[in-house]
Amino acid sequence: MFKKILVANRGEIAVRIIRACKEWGIGTVAVHSDVDADSMHVRLADESVCIGSHQPQNSYLNISALISAADVTGAEAIHPGYGFLSENAKFADIVTKHGIKFIGPSSDLIKKMGDKIEARKIAKEHGLPIIEGSNESVSSVEDAKKISNKIGFPVLIKAAGGGGGKGMKVVNKPNELEKLFPLARLEAKKYFNNDNVYIEKYFKNPRHIEVQILSGKNRTIHLNERDCSVQRNHQKLIEETPSPVIDDKIRSNLLEQTVKMVEGIGYEGAGTVEYIYQDGKFYFLEMNTRVQVEHPVTEVATGIDIVKEQIWIANKGDTALSQEDIKPRGHVIECRINAEDPSKNFQPSPGIINVCHQPSGFRTRIDGAIFQGCKITPYYDSLICKLICQGRNRTEAIQRMLRALDEFVIEGITTTINLHKKILKHEKFISSDFDVNWLAKESFY
Repeated sequence: MFKKILVANRGEIAVRIIRACKEWGIGTVAVHSDVDADSMHVRLADESVCIGSHQPQNSYLNISALISAADVTGAEAIHPGYGFLSENAKFADIVTKHGIKFIGPSSDLIKKMGDKIEARKIAKEHGLPIIEGSNESVSSVEDAKKISNKIGFPVLIKAAGGGGGKGMKVVNKPNELEKLFPLARLEAKKYFNNDNVYIEKYFKNPRHIEVQILSGKNRTIHLNERDCSVQRNHQKLIEETPSPVIDDKIRSNLLEQTVKMVEGIGYEGAGTVEYIYQDGKFYFLEMNTRVQVEHPVTEVATGIDIVKEQIWIANKGDTALSQEDIKPRGHVIECRINAEDPSKNFQPSPGIINVCHQPSGFRTRIDGAIFQGCKITPYYDSLICKLICQGRNRTEAIQRMLRALDEFVIEGITTTINLHKKILKHEKFISSDFDVNWLAKESFY
């Protein structure tokens, strides 16, 4: 096993990785910006290195600084976590060329699956249903009109190199393309340094369902699906497993086809294949070649430590697990707690947490990096922790989550805790009668 791993990230995912390393008996190196010197991930790691100023491009996105930190500390491997450089093929390639193990798939696969157009082609080649749309990047309004007229409005313009709703535009009518097509390309260039866009049929009321996989040289297995349909501006707020809207026949087909595709591309590590689901049919959306924010939902349901398995596969090449080892239990829900004010259009709420009481109890888990006196800065993502609860069934999971949210006390900053309470008590959530656009239609404040 590795003797030392550098964690190329911050916040709750860095803490999560450090904990997994400690359980393997692996030494850890935390990297941090100047404003993160007193953060929990720095305190928990065996060693720490300051890699730059608070601007991400000067620290957590600074490839040369990360490689230097690994060299100085003698780290044998780098775990990228999620976000930042986790799906950067160039970073993975440089890490490997420096004789350091990148904990994730090959740079070639990261590049292929990170390009949404290429990923669509690969998914189709391996038998997955894809959303009707363009097979190549679209470079002119005229071509966009031809494709859109062929598949029918509404359509979705999407950035080939991105995600998270950036460079994404819904077009309801032909005359809207004149304005929205160049705007989508500008956004794509700004956020991903790649102005290639493509066009897909737009689904008005879909669910967002994803399949967690673990894959080694020897085999690929799935850890069932997650339903991530409670979203705001394409950002997930609540995830659960199993999905309450698909039956066993659809689930079996979905899981089987996903494993076949992932195995077919020779994938190694943990990954997630995401789908749009509507009217009893699912369609390939994208593949994330990293650990997901919402991985604890699956861990609690299956009893499998996904991060430890990532490290094992990176070290050994094979997965030690078989499909028979995966036996999900009950129903699990996760709420992402953000330092935001929902009553002010989700305005970020940085500051010092002067009171922090985190919930505990039966089948209740917290993944976070917060503590009393810690400072939430305005420079990074507003996610501060995740609350995960398990029940024998969905009703009990909801009840347990509401109990845990009631126990959660954070003062000094504004959070989304009360919003989660409102969502979980809403009749549409309770009956699972919602889609990815639900929150935009409801007024919670």
